[in-house]
Amino acid sequence: MSAVSASPVIERGTATSRIAAIAVALVIALLAIAPQFLSNGGVDRMTALFIYVILAAMWNALAGFGGLVSVGQQVFFGLGAYFAIRLADAGLNPFLALFASGIVVGAVSWPLSLFMLRLRNGEFAIGMWVIAALTHLLVNLDRLVQGETGTSLISLNAYDAGARRAAIYWLALASMTALLAILFGLLRGSTGAAIRAIRDNEDAAASVGVRVTGTKRLLFVLAAFGIGIAGALWLATSITFQPKTYFNVQWTAYMIFMVLVGGIGTFEGAILGALLFFLIETWFGGTGVWYLIGLGATAVLFSLFLPRGLWGTIEERFGLRLLPVGYRVRLSTDGDATPAPQRATTHREKA
Repeated sequence: MSAVSASPVIERGTATSRIAAIAVALVIALLAIAPQFLSNGGVDRMTALFIYVILAAMWNALAGFGGLVSVGQQVFFGLGAYFAIRLADAGLNPFLALFASGIVVGAVSWPLSLFMLRLRNGEFAIGMWVIAALTHLLVNLDRLVQGETGTSLISLNAYDAGARRAAIYWLALASMTALLAILFGLLRGSTGAAIRAIRDNEDAAASVGVRVTGTKRLLFVLAAFGIGIAGALWLATSITFQPKTYFNVQWTAYMIFMVLVGGIGTFEGAILGALLFFLIETWFGGTGVWYLIGLGATAVLFSLFLPRGLWGTIEERFGLRLLPVGYRVRLSTDGDATPAPQRATTHREKA
């Protein structure tokens, strides 16, 4: 009997991933012209989907790739809407205010990171929730907001309803595409390797020269900026701003649900999770409290039986990677003619 040798193969991009990249470009092009064929309700629902993808991708970047689990990311969602209201009230064009508010949120998150990133694990998670609660109270003190009564982005009413709806749709699509592209490029580079090294072992990463604090701060600010943009876009779709709605912890709960179901720590998983959440909300959102109970039960079942989420399980079982951000070591058997899905191989993601 001849000996069979196993040789390691290091790969990232594959033929499948290159086809997937082309497919993504085609999908984005189709989405760009979709408002011409969708009803008003369809345009609004697709805008909501783009916002969900942004939220899931940003929380996944922070927790799934960076290991910074937060239950207070609603603070940036609420601030994104609040600063859009404030900037528009100061005379800035409301559409420009939507993007500018994200920049302001990112700027605010920088000094916040100076002390929040000193906390680790549960302390960081709860600390972010406390910051969100305090910020909610401070926003209520603004006379423009009028406490929990809230206010509106009334300057948007100066635009035709159809043109406004389409403009918000395209802004949401452009924001989602740009943020995903930035995150994808970041994770594929040396910074992405540093982020995953910090997640796996912060002390070990520091010992080999990784700039731990600076890398974590970059990720923290990027996530804040993205979620701030999402909050501003959500305000544009609803017009009305009520602090108790935008600073509600349910937004972080939705982010966690999408990432856990889709696959935490995988780029594709956040997108898949957002799509699944969107479908569940569309079909069952009108059932009231049962909808929330169903979301909670689904999250628990996935945690118990599919801890890596849908995409994480698919990737582990079949080795399928559509948008790979890290290298993978695959152990293949020389001379084995067995088709790839049936061949006994070991897959491991590397920074």
